Amino acid sequence: MKKPASMKGLEELGRIRLSKNFFLRDFLHSEIADFYRISNIPDDPDLAAEAGRALCENLLEPLQATFGRLHIRSGYRSPEVNDFGNRNGLNCSTNAATAADHIWDMRDFDGCMGATACIVVPWLIDHCRSEGDWRKLAWWIHDKLPYASLCFFPKLWAFNIQWHERPRRVIRSYVPPRGLLTKPGMANWEGDHSALYEGLPPLRTISGEV
Repeated sequence: MKKPASMKGLEELGRIRLSKNFFLRDFLHSEIADFYRISNIPDDPDLAAEAGRALCENLLEPLQATFGRLHIRSGYRSPEVNDFGNRNGLNCSTNAATAADHIWDMRDFDGCMGATACIVVPWLIDHCRSEGDWRKLAWWIHDKLPYASLCFFPKLWAFNIQWHERPRRVIRSYVPPRGLLTKPGMANWEGDHSALYEGLPPLRTISGEV
């Protein structure tokens, strides 16, 4: 599919189905793009859709099947939006660092594909209210889903969740306790962490419990 050059074309782009419950339109909203009137349309819609499908099918669908409806804070960023955000201190990394991350239609330096969304899990903020409880979901995802990276934020315990062809499986946080929770090589990276997320529901898929 070519980059849309009309409103009708953009409508068709948004109708691309990424998984059972998610469409590409769900991920095209950007406050930066809206406020500063910058286009947030993929240059390579086919690559964006392919990366987005992997993100939705492998990570977002099982999360939503288990915890209920997800709130999507942000998803795709065009190179123009991301570069503007980076140059103006709007919490965006460089385009090179964001390729195969929030920029779904740009491969990284190694030629790999990836996609990131920032989401909120309402179930978590309703049921886990103690400081540091975000770690329960972090360890649950670490044990059960093929994520590439996670990064948690203070407001609503929103977090970036990334799918990538070569997952690093690194978890960071700006929420207390801040910093690096785990990465390959750390003593806590391997093994079963179920004692750390006791009380969270078992993993479910669209077809049922796993």
